[in-house]
Amino acid sequence: MTLERYAPHLRATLALGLPLVGSHLARMAIGVADTVMVGWYGVEELAALVIATSFFHILFFLGMGFGIGVMGVIAAAIARGDEVEVRRSARMALWLSVIHAVLVLPVMWHAGPILLAIGQAPVVAELAQDYLRIAGFGLLAVLCQLTLNSYLAAMERPQVVLWITLAGLPLVIFLNWVLIFGNLGAPEMGVKGAAIVAVLVQYLQLAAIAAYAAWLPVARKYHLFRRFWRPDWADMRKVFVLGLPIGLTMVAEGGLFVGSNVMMGWIGTQQLAAHGIALQLASITFMLHLGMSNAATVRIGQAKGWGDGQWMRDAAVTVTAVSAVAAMLAVALFILFPRTLVGLYLDASHPETPMLLEIGSRLMFYAALFQLMDAMQVIGLGLLRGVQDTRVPMVIAGISYWLVGIPVAYGLAFVLGYGPAGLWLGLVAGLTVASILLMRRFWRGHARGDWTPAPAAV
Repeated sequence: MTLERYAPHLRATLALGLPLVGSHLARMAIGVADTVMVGWYGVEELAALVIATSFFHILFFLGMGFGIGVMGVIAAAIARGDEVEVRRSARMALWLSVIHAVLVLPVMWHAGPILLAIGQAPVVAELAQDYLRIAGFGLLAVLCQLTLNSYLAAMERPQVVLWITLAGLPLVIFLNWVLIFGNLGAPEMGVKGAAIVAVLVQYLQLAAIAAYAAWLPVARKYHLFRRFWRPDWADMRKVFVLGLPIGLTMVAEGGLFVGSNVMMGWIGTQQLAAHGIALQLASITFMLHLGMSNAATVRIGQAKGWGDGQWMRDAAVTVTAVSAVAAMLAVALFILFPRTLVGLYLDASHPETPMLLEIGSRLMFYAALFQLMDAMQVIGLGLLRGVQDTRVPMVIAGISYWLVGIPVAYGLAFVLGYGPAGLWLGLVAGLTVASILLMRRFWRGHARGDWTPAPAAV
C-alpha cells in the first residue's frame, strides 16, 4: 500500500463528495434555520417542530429509497455506456417518488391523533399537525430533488445542486422572519409560517434543479424528460425492488431517532426541546458522512460497471478513511465546546434557556460517543448500495435499530432510570451494531471477489 496508489481515489472522492456534502449541509442549514427561529419564538413551538419534522422524515425516508437506490444503477449504466438504462431508471425513480408523496399525504394531514396516541402533549400534537398539514405538500418536491441529485451525481455533476440549495438558505431565513414572527405587516403564523416557507422554497429549488438537468450538455443524450409520461414497467419494478429495502432501511434508522424523540417527549417538553437541539447538531456532522456515502455509491457503482474489483477496494478504503477522520474531528468539537454549540439555538433572554442549555450540553457528550459508529454505518450502506445490495442491509438495520437500539434506550432511560442519557446510550448501541455488521458484509463479501460487469440493456 502506498499513498500514490490512493491519491487519485482521494482526489476523485473529494471532488465528487464535497459538493454532495455541501448540498446536504445546505439542506441541513435550512432545517437549522427553522429550528433556531422557531426556538426563538417559543419552547412549545420548538418541541412541536421537533416532533413534526421527525414525523415528516419517517415518511420521507420511506420514499427516498427510490432516489438513492437509482444512484448506483445509473453510475454502473454510465460506466457500461448504456444510455437507455440511465433514462429508464432515473425516470421511473421520479415516477415512484411522486406516487409515494401522493399516497402518504393523508397520513400527514391526520397526524394529530397519531401523535396523541403515542403520548405527546395535546398542545404539541396540535401545533405539529398544523405544521404537517402544510409541509406535507412539499414532500413531492423534496423526493424529486433527491432523485435528480442522484442522477446528476452519477454523472459527477453535483456542483450546481449545491449552489441551488445554498441559494434557498437566505430566502428561508428572510421569509421565516416575515411569517413566523409577523414582520413587514405579515400575520404572525409561528410554525405554520415555517411550513409555508419550506414548501415554497422546496418547489423553487426543484424547478431550478430540473431545468439544470434538462440543460446540462452531458445529460442531453439521455433525454430524461422527453415523453416523460411513458412508463417503463420493467425498470419501474427494478427500481422499486431495489429502492424499497433502502427506504425501509432508512425508516429503521430514522425510526431509532424518532423513537428517541417520542420517548424524550414522555420525559418532558424541556428535555424534548434540548434533545432536538443536540440531535440536530449531531445531524449536521452526519451530513458530511452522508455525502461521502453518496460518493461511495457512485464510485463503487462505477467499479461494478467496469468489473474492476481492485479499483473498487481502493475506492472503498479511501472514502472510509475520509469519513473516519471527519468523525474524530466532530468528537473533539462536541466534547470541547458543548455549551457554545447548544447556545446557538437559544435566546439568552428566555427564562427557560439556562435549563435547556444545561440539558443540551450534557447530551452533547453522548452525541460525541456515536460519531464514529454513525459514520461507519452510513458509509457501509453507501458501499453496499454501489453493488446494489439492499435487502440484507435492510434486515441488518431492522435488527440493529429496533431489536438493539430501541430496547436498550427504553431499558436504560425508564427501567434503570437514566433518563435522557439512557436514551442516547441506546442510540450508541444501535449504531455500533449496525456499523459492525454492514462493514463486515461489504469487506468479507463483495470486496473480496472479482466479477464482471452486468450486460447492457437492449
